[in-house]
Amino acid sequence: MTKPAFLSTILLVCVLSTGAQMKDVYIPGVPPPPPPLDPDHGKTAPNERKLQRRVDPVKLQRDADELARTAQTIPSDVANISRGTLPKDTIQKLKEIEKLSKRLRTELNP
Repeated sequence: MTKPAFLSTILLVCVLSTGAQMKDVYIPGVPPPPPPLDPDHGKTAPNERKLQRRVDPVKLQRDADELARTAQTIPSDVANISRGTLPKDTIQKLKEIEKLSKRLRTELNP
């Protein structure tokens, strides 16, 4: 092999190996690739069912009934407040309403 052919072969190998090493280097003006649309990155098979939370309809109905009962007492408590008296449990009832509504919301919209 002649000296120019040998040098050109070495130069070609160096250039190709440098290009292979720079595949993950950011090039200005070129946006990075978008994240994958598959949230589990292909770890589950397409036909494999993902874990689903089970909704207990009896518990949901019980919570909804309790929420309705508690909420019905608030107008009379507010009427008492306008008369100058604050029932002790009004704040506790409002906290309970908030807790029940949050629980129902998370169960219905996981």
